[in-house]
Amino acid sequence: MNRETIDPAWLFKVRVAVARHGEMDRAKWWNTNKALGSVGALALRRGLPRTHSFAQARIVFTVARHRCDEVFNPPESATLWKLPERIEESIEAAWEGWLDDVSSWADFFNEIANPTESELGALLRRLGLVADSDVSAVSSLRRSSDGRAVALPRVFGGTQDEIAQLALGFTKGAIGDLVVPYARLA
Repeated sequence: MNRETIDPAWLFKVRVAVARHGEMDRAKWWNTNKALGSVGALALRRGLPRTHSFAQARIVFTVARHRCDEVFNPPESATLWKLPERIEESIEAAWEGWLDDVSSWADFFNEIANPTESELGALLRRLGLVADSDVSAVSSLRRSSDGRAVALPRVFGGTQDEIAQLALGFTKGAIGDLVVPYARLA
């Protein structure tokens, strides 16, 4: 896989994994509880029988972004939930196709509903969403002096490596203790 070009499906899966991990029944970072699991499926399946999994994801993404903005909202920066417009547009452009092929996503959403890993890094690795080099790059990162953020050391260039590191940056937090990974924009 070319790690300089961002695959929208890969980015969506990374966001879903982080979103699920941050829910109240896991890391307690944002106020959703199993919205990407059984509770969310039960609540949305009746009204959206085919596409409820994507609706669940959209809901948790919105809550996660809002919570991260409350904790730390750096100007002129990228976060996992707030990427440059061209990247966000690539996800929106792919979204319609995903909704037309919901069955190909079923296994992924089933895995996310009840992950066995207690650590985000382990979940992202098992799903094949991050590389060992991403884990190594994040290992040396430190929380800011106020403990609310983790900065990537370089200007955000929009690569898959950087987004993987934004996702793994959440591992610098703890249960009930959200830190927001970010990278400065050029």
